[in-house]
Amino acid sequence: MRRHRLSDPTTAENEYEPRLITETGLDQRIADIIEPVLTPMGYRLVRVRMSGQNGMTLQIMAERNDGTMTVDDCEAISMAISPVLDVEDPVDKAYHLEVSSPGIDRPMVRKSDFFRWQGHLLKCETSVLVEGRKRFRGKIVSVDADGFQLERDQPAYGEEATVNVPFTTLAEARLILTDDLIRDALTADKKAKAARAANENFEDEDSPIEE
Repeated sequence: MRRHRLSDPTTAENEYEPRLITETGLDQRIADIIEPVLTPMGYRLVRVRMSGQNGMTLQIMAERNDGTMTVDDCEAISMAISPVLDVEDPVDKAYHLEVSSPGIDRPMVRKSDFFRWQGHLLKCETSVLVEGRKRFRGKIVSVDADGFQLERDQPAYGEEATVNVPFTTLAEARLILTDDLIRDALTADKKAKAARAANENFEDEDSPIEE
């Protein structure tokens, strides 16, 4: 049985935090194959998508637990999952493997994503009607364990300025690219990489000296 190291599912550093939005069909099968490989490596799966781009392209979107992702990380993931995919062989056609970061205007797939990017613009779609709608666009003004509140940027006549969206109704969500988001994303990335570098240096200093 897989143990959860952290009890709070909304903690960003919890590598076992489940995704709110997952795949179906072939994409789900591929996700089930590669996620057990990514987690021990310190990565979290964001999305799997098989597309018809360039023939057939398997797009894997992932990130480190601290939200960062480098070219070296993409290469490490590609090298780790390629042999597993070759053995399991879930795709019966030739395809191109593409590993990438979620990007700044990222898909929002975990509760921690909403906590982390509170205050920024989001567009989302729900699987059922929420206050008479399925599509929303606005700023994330608050988040709790059950859902989030959006301040609509263009409320229709008669609509409330804010709407509460339960996580259980969410079908798709993505951040909207703005100057504020770019600035905050770059700042967060810089801080996370600095913290990781400091931690690695501390571990090096703490290691035994070879004679």
